[in-house]
Amino acid sequence: MRHTDFLSMLDAWASKKTALPALRYAGAKGLETLTYAALAEAVRARAEALRSSATGCLGVLCDGSAACVIEILAAAAAGLQTALLDGLANEGLLAEQIAAADVDTLWGDDELREILSPALRPEPIGRTGNILFFTSGTAQAARAVALTEKSLCASAWNGGTLLPLAPGDVLLCMLPLNHVFGFVCGLLWGLSCGACVALGRGPRHYADDCACFKPTALPAVTMLLDFLTRANALNPELKLILVGAGPCPAPLLESVKARGIHVSFGYGLTETSSGVALSLGDDPYAMTVCPDDRVTIAPDGEILIEAPTCMMRGYYNAPEATAAVLLEGVLHTGDLGSLDDEGRLHVTGRKKDMLVLRDGTKLFLPEYEARLAQVLPGRDFAVLEIDGRPALILRGREEEREAVSAALAPAMAEQSRGRQLSKIIFVSEPLPRSATGKIKRWELQQKVVNA
Repeated sequence: MRHTDFLSMLDAWASKKTALPALRYAGAKGLETLTYAALAEAVRARAEALRSSATGCLGVLCDGSAACVIEILAAAAAGLQTALLDGLANEGLLAEQIAAADVDTLWGDDELREILSPALRPEPIGRTGNILFFTSGTAQAARAVALTEKSLCASAWNGGTLLPLAPGDVLLCMLPLNHVFGFVCGLLWGLSCGACVALGRGPRHYADDCACFKPTALPAVTMLLDFLTRANALNPELKLILVGAGPCPAPLLESVKARGIHVSFGYGLTETSSGVALSLGDDPYAMTVCPDDRVTIAPDGEILIEAPTCMMRGYYNAPEATAAVLLEGVLHTGDLGSLDDEGRLHVTGRKKDMLVLRDGTKLFLPEYEARLAQVLPGRDFAVLEIDGRPALILRGREEEREAVSAALAPAMAEQSRGRQLSKIIFVSEPLPRSATGKIKRWELQQKVVNA
């Protein structure tokens, strides 16, 4: 069933069965459950309080809790602008995102709210109904994608049409809600289908959350799936895993499939409110395009997307950046791909200088390399993805390793763990460059990584 807002989604399932479980989570006395009716009531009550407040833009320091879910859904129901923020991110990045999103009120950890209070907007903006997700870039170029309840609900319907869940299913959300993949596929996918969404207990419980909640479906990024597989943590009730937010190696997918679990691979973007295409058959890389979307391939191989129900309003306060990628309703993704004879999408690479790491983190290389150039002035280097992490390829000698590592330390201290360099590879020859001086990354990858 299609829904255009979060409350109507909850009310629809509450009206079918008042005791239908919506959320399961760890409470003070063990596992607790909120029915769809109780969740709708809690969201409605909190939305009323928010409507009567002076808040214009609420920044939610996401912690994955039931209270966090209620706050996000209620803020949307109240018509606020809502910025979803990573409650575990460094304070500098959070302060920049808060300022970029015009946040005037924060929800979440009291101590962190106090620290970040100077970054808040003194006068609230109008209530736009935007739901802001931060996407690619670093602390020097914070950018928010403006989505809505309607676009997010449409995305959940799109995915649920291809990969339906049902009452009785348990969807385990171990992903951060401030990422659109986690929000849509870890939360709304389940709620739109009447399933029970189990809220994971955080990284310390990755190894035992499946045993605790006994999910039948699980969305995961590659790094998480790799950990769960190696730890033998996938429960016997699990029948479906949706992998997204970045590339996934074939051996890992085959390892999961060997356990009798159906694996679907998804392709999507924050700009399209998450999923655009999902694999349904045996080939995880042949993806069926979602019903509301249309994918075409430009002459240069770029994937172009028309998604009228799911498309972003734009990059918040960045009309020029929006116009550069969204032309007459068509999103120019910067990704490369092809369509097979059955119309299924195959993603083959990236046109933009963007790395999508195994944990779903996006790394904008020009910004990242510009920062490294400040601590490695005059050096010939480039950053590539190796084993799902950024690695530095540097022209020089192995004897320089200690000095280079020391020089890099200040720049690395500014980066989250997933963005930090995993290794330094020294090469003796100049790095391959085009006539305009740009690194030929594909050629370098072949020479250095695949040699």
